[in-house]
Amino acid sequence: EELRMSKPNNFDIQSTFCVLCGRTDDCPEKYGEKRTYVEYNLTFHYYCLLMSSGIWQRGEEDEGVDGFLFTDIRKEVNRAAKLKCNICKKKGASIGCVTPKCKRSYHFPCGLQRECIFQFMEDFRSYCWEHRPVQKFMDKEPRGASQCTICLDLVEHIPAYTVLKSPCCKNAWFHRECLQYQALSAGIFFFRCTVCNSKEKFQKEMLRMGIHIPERDASWELEENAYQDLLHCYQHCDVKRCLCKKGRDYNEPDSKWEIKRCQYCGSRGTHLACSSMRSWEQNWECVECRSIFAKSGKYRKRKKRAFATSEKTDGTPCLLEEPPPKSPRQSSGSPRSFLLQSPKIMYQNLSPCSHLELPASDRVTISLSPVMSKRSWSLRHERLREQRREVCNILKELKVQVKTKTTRLNVNAEDIWSSALKGFRQRIFSPTNTIEVNFSNCKNRSKTNTSAASKYHFFQLLMLHLQNSSLFEGSSGKNLSLDFQAVKENLYFEAGKMIAVSLVHGGPSPGFLSKTLFDCLVYGPENVKPALEDVADVDVAQTIKTIKYANSLSSLQSTIQDCCEFLAAAGCLRPVTALCDKNVLVNDILIYHVIKRITVPLESFRQGLETLGVLEKMQMHPDAFSSILCHKPERLSAETVCDLFTIHSSSEVNKVKGADFWMGYLQDVESGESVVTLEDILLFVTGSCYIPSIGFDPEPTIKFLHISYPIGNRLLNCLELPITQTYQQFKNKMELTIRNTLRVERE
Repeated sequence: EELRMSKPNNFDIQSTFCVLCGRTDDCPEKYGEKRTYVEYNLTFHYYCLLMSSGIWQRGEEDEGVDGFLFTDIRKEVNRAAKLKCNICKKKGASIGCVTPKCKRSYHFPCGLQRECIFQFMEDFRSYCWEHRPVQKFMDKEPRGASQCTICLDLVEHIPAYTVLKSPCCKNAWFHRECLQYQALSAGIFFFRCTVCNSKEKFQKEMLRMGIHIPERDASWELEENAYQDLLHCYQHCDVKRCLCKKGRDYNEPDSKWEIKRCQYCGSRGTHLACSSMRSWEQNWECVECRSIFAKSGKYRKRKKRAFATSEKTDGTPCLLEEPPPKSPRQSSGSPRSFLLQSPKIMYQNLSPCSHLELPASDRVTISLSPVMSKRSWSLRHERLREQRREVCNILKELKVQVKTKTTRLNVNAEDIWSSALKGFRQRIFSPTNTIEVNFSNCKNRSKTNTSAASKYHFFQLLMLHLQNSSLFEGSSGKNLSLDFQAVKENLYFEAGKMIAVSLVHGGPSPGFLSKTLFDCLVYGPENVKPALEDVADVDVAQTIKTIKYANSLSSLQSTIQDCCEFLAAAGCLRPVTALCDKNVLVNDILIYHVIKRITVPLESFRQGLETLGVLEKMQMHPDAFSSILCHKPERLSAETVCDLFTIHSSSEVNKVKGADFWMGYLQDVESGESVVTLEDILLFVTGSCYIPSIGFDPEPTIKFLHISYPIGNRLLNCLELPITQTYQQFKNKMELTIRNTLRVERE
C-alpha cells in the first residue's frame, strides 16, 4: 500500500492507480471521472470517493473535491488500507454494507461485479449482494419476456439484478445497463419512464435500485451547436423546369429570381419567375400540400380565405409546374416551422376565447410555438436570460447615480477611439453626467443629433473597437495583452472605464471577455487557473503543447533545453527529474503568460471598471455579469422583440386584432419573408439596433391608432401602428415605412 501511495517516477494521468480501488481503468460511465491532483499526489475515481463509508463533505462546494477536503481523503485512504475486500481479498476496501451487523467491505469496481447496489442519493448508501434492495414481483404477473424499450432487445421477466421493472407501467421492463446509460445521457431533467413519461415516481425507484442520475442537463443540450443544421432556411427551386440560368439554388431578393417557399410546409421552394408569380405577396403551395388539402376538401376553403391569391392579373390562375418528389438530400427547412406559416392561417384559426383576449394588464402575453421551446431553447439559454434580466435590474440601480446634467461628446465616427479618448479625458467629463453624443462628418460640419440614437451608435462602435484593439488578444474569448505603449498611456484604465460607463449608460453587452479574465477581475488572479486556450501567442502555445504531451523524460528534457531562454525569462526554468514534473511546469508557464505577465494592465483595467461601482457589483453577482461580459448578446428573435413591447389600445378589439397582426409580422420578419429585419424594426422605434444591457428607458410601447402609416417615436420609444382591415395591408405599410425611413437616414 505504501508503494501505491508513493509518487511514481514516471507520473502519467492515464496510467495512475486509483488510491482507493487500486485500478488504472479510466471509465467515467462505470467508475465516474478519474481525477488526478498532482500537488497532493492523489488519483482516484470519483465514485470510489463518493461511496467511501468513512468520509463526508465537511467543506464548501468549492473546497477540495466538491467539498471533500484533501486531508479527509488522505485519512480515508489510510483507513481503507487496513480493510480487506471480501470479493478480491486485497486491501483498500473503503466501502461497507450499511445493513446493521453486516461486516462486508469491498472496492467500488468489485461491488459492481458482485452486483452490489450503490444509491446515489441522500447519504450515498451501499448494500452488499446479500442485503441489497429488490423489486417486488406479484405472483400474478406473467412470466416470459418482452422488449426493452431502450435497446429493443428481449428482456426476461425475472427478479434479477440485471433486470429492472418500471414502477409506473405494468408491462415496462428494462435492462439495468440500458437504464444506466439512458440516465447518464438524459440527466436529472430528462430521465423518465420511456413508456408513460412519468418522472418523479420513476426516478425515485431507479435511485433506490442503484441507478445513478447525474444532476446536470442532458448530453444533447450540452452539445455545442447541436441544432445548427436546423437553423438553415430552405433556398432551392423545386419546379420541374427551373428557368434560372444560375441554378436552382440562386436567390436574388427583390427580383424575379427570389425564392418563395411553400406557405404551408416551408420545405419546398420556387423562383417567382419559374412559377409565373409577379409579386412576392402572392402565396404559393407545393404540389404535396395542395394534394393533401384537395383530398381533405379544405383546399378551396383555404384559398378563399387567403389575403392574396396566386392568380395572374388577368384573372386566370397560375399553372404551377409539379416539383420533383421529396428526397432525403433536401433540408426540411427552418426548425421554427411555425414561422414559415402565413399569419392569415395562424390567426384566422384563433378561437374567440383566445388567451390574447384576456390580458392581465395592458401587457399582451403572446406565446410562441412549442417547437421553439422544445427544440431551440435549452435550459442553458433560459438560465442565461434570467441572469441577463438580473444584470438589467442591477445596472438600473447603478444608474440612479446619473444626474440630469449633461456632458456632450463630439465624435468622429471614422476615428472612434481617438474621439472617445479625448471626450473621456476632458476636464468637464463625469461618468455621473448624462451623456449626449454629437457626430460630425469628415468636413467637420456638425450634424446636430442629441437623441439617444447617437449615444447607442457611439457605444456600439466603441465596444466593437475595443474588442478588436491591441489591448486584448485571442480569437473569441479575449484576455488582456501586454502593450507597453498602452501601459504608458494608461489606456487599460480608460478601456475599463469605457466598458463600465457603457453598461450603465445604455451601451451593448461587450460579450468578448474570456472566462479567465473575468475570474481574475472577480476573484483575484491568485485564485484563477488558466488553460491552454487562453494563450493567444502561437509559438508559446506550441511550446506548452510540446511540454504537456512529452511521452518520455528524454523528450521532455530536450524540449526544455530548446526553449530554456524563454523559460528563464518567465522564471519557470527548473530541474526536471521525472516525467510528472511537466504538469507543474506547464501550470507555471500558463500562470506566467496569462496572468503574471499582464499584472500591471490587469490592475489598471480593474481600476477602470470600478467606475460607477460596476466592479463591485460584478464581484457580488459574478454569474449574472458573466452572462453579458463573457457571452455574445442573444440574437434578436420574434419572441424577444414581442416581449420587449407593451401594447396599449383604446379598444380591446383593436388590441387583440392588432396584436395578431404585429406578432404575425415579427414571425414573417424572423423567417426571412420580409424586406426588413428585426434590427431594422428596433432601430425604427428606439434608434438602437440592439437591446442595451440596462434595457430601454422609457420601456418600448405600442399604440394602435387610426393613422395611415406607422410612426416610430424615438423620444418615447413608442411605435404607433395603423389599424388595418387585413394583415397584408398591415404588412405592406410596415415594409414601406420602415425601409424608406431607414434608407433616408443612411443616405
